[in-house]
This record gives sequence, C-alpha cells and structure tokens, in this order.
Amino acid sequence: SATGRTIQYRPVPHDAFVQGVADSGAPQDVLWMLDYLFATVLDGRNAYLTDGVQRALGREPKDFADFARAIAATETWKAAA
Repeated sequence: SATGRTIQYRPVPHDAFVQGVADSGAPQDVLWMLDYLFATVLDGRNAYLTDGVQRALGREPKDFADFARAIAATETWKAAA
C-alpha cells in the first residue's frame, strides 16, 4: 500500500525459475549460482526469525511497512519517465 500500486506475488517453482534463467541465455556459472542460492535459501533452514539483523545493526530492525512508506514518500521507487 505504501507505493500506491498493486503488487502481486507469484510463486515460481524452482525448476521453472532455473529453466527461465537458462532460456534467457545466462552463463552457466550464473545459472549454477542462482540454482544453488535459491535451493539453499528456500530449503526451510531460513523459515524462522532470529536476532541477526539486530546484532548486525546494533539496533532493533525497522518494520518493512514503515520502511516502505518512508521510501515511497521520497519517490525513489517512482518509475522513470
């Protein structure tokens, strides 16, 4: 809602994502890296919250909705004409 636009999330199956990257002509090393990265990120080991952001920043993390509203007000996300 912060952007004033409708944003939809569409889940893409892992194999379809990898195939799409391959079909786009990406180099094999990029294809391997993205395949590995998304398999690792989405394998469930990251399905819980930790205090990593707080420890890295030395402060409480911001709520993403608050961040999005603040950035939207600057028009940083406004599409180029």
